[in-house]
Amino acid sequence: MKTGDQIVQELPWKWPVQGKIFIIGGLGYLFDAYDIALNGFLMPLVGEQFDLSLSDRGLVATANLVGMAVGAIAWGSVADRIGRKKAFSVTLLIFALFSVLGALSPTYPVFLALRFLAGIGLGGCIPVDYALVSEFSPRKYRGRILTGLDVWWPVGVTLCGFVSTALLTVDGNWRWMLATMVLPALLLFWARRGIPESPIYLTKKGREAEARQVIDDLVARTGAPVVPYTIPEPVAETGPRGVAAAAEQLRRIWSFSPRITSAAWLLFATIMLVYYAALSWMPTILREEGLGDTAAFMKTTLMSGVGIIGVLVSTALVDIVGRKWLIGVSAPVASLALVVFALVMEMPTGSVVAIAVFGFLIQLTIPVLYAYASELYPTELRASGFGWASSVSRALTGFAPMLFGSLMWPVLGLPMTFAVLGIAVLLAVVWMAFAAPETKGRVLDADEEETPAAVPRAVPEQAAL
Repeated sequence: MKTGDQIVQELPWKWPVQGKIFIIGGLGYLFDAYDIALNGFLMPLVGEQFDLSLSDRGLVATANLVGMAVGAIAWGSVADRIGRKKAFSVTLLIFALFSVLGALSPTYPVFLALRFLAGIGLGGCIPVDYALVSEFSPRKYRGRILTGLDVWWPVGVTLCGFVSTALLTVDGNWRWMLATMVLPALLLFWARRGIPESPIYLTKKGREAEARQVIDDLVARTGAPVVPYTIPEPVAETGPRGVAAAAEQLRRIWSFSPRITSAAWLLFATIMLVYYAALSWMPTILREEGLGDTAAFMKTTLMSGVGIIGVLVSTALVDIVGRKWLIGVSAPVASLALVVFALVMEMPTGSVVAIAVFGFLIQLTIPVLYAYASELYPTELRASGFGWASSVSRALTGFAPMLFGSLMWPVLGLPMTFAVLGIAVLLAVVWMAFAAPETKGRVLDADEEETPAAVPRAVPEQAAL
């Protein structure tokens, strides 16, 4: 007899059912993208407002990204304990509150503190969203669904670019850039109240009646055949809470598989470092080359706009080519495109083409990376495993803007800086090839009974449930 988890993973895809969760989860993801992209547009404007040096301007992104790193760790662990639905909603409320206060900041230190606190709220969106959407997604379509979820990212970044450009002529423009995000965030919080809790999570927690209610409703609404199923007895949970719980989750994800966890962390750290470096500093780099605010903002927006096509292509290819091949090819070539951009920056056409190529390829990579990381861990570790990998990249990229503006760019020059970052990506991809399995077609939790510390193996696409 099948389990409830298997029933959920074999359901047909219906837009009014799983599609609703996909859209609401994606909108939260859009806010995450919007807020990170906003750092790049805020840096030159806040720098002028408070008369900041180039290195001090990097703290705008640093404060926000470090806050997101903390949030990714905290909310990943919280979601694994209290449930996806509750964590899914509260993250946006925290973000909206501190974004409003950030728009009213009287001084630069206060502004940085509030950006950090807003980041803590929003940092939980991606790990929680991915855990929830993945657990409602049919196995047959899961790769495309999780990869398609990332289409919301370049949409959010592009929307941020257009809105920020439109607000350039408004007095107090950077304050309005922050304030415009609050009302949509509150509306999304309200919409999220209607999302059910993950039945896979409920099963793992021993809440059988609630799990059956959600599963039966999903079966009825998708028109799937009604068949009997079992809800396995949950494993009794013991262990610490709070900060100690986060430390225990860290220990567990490394105990699960040092090879897989190290590969996930290296991929996240290097690929997201390249992306955030370009996203955070591109408006400032273009302004330093003599472009006006509008031209610099619009070229950056072009980079993210082309990325929408990259996500769509990624979604089409992920279940055909596989996760590892897409990441292994697109990530190093995207990094190379940034080196080319730095070399031909004074050539208007060449620089635009290089920016567009980077925007396309990096958004071919990142959706697959997120889908891949979310599939590498079992249910009880999925949100925290993804959250820790994400937090490593957020922590590293959080300090990178400051180092980029004060050390790497001035000392190494722009082409060499991007080349060093690209080499790091290449090394991470090589380690992934040896250390982590392919997850195309893999059943969630299929390998829980195996010993993950052993050399990972690829799971056949048609593996039995």
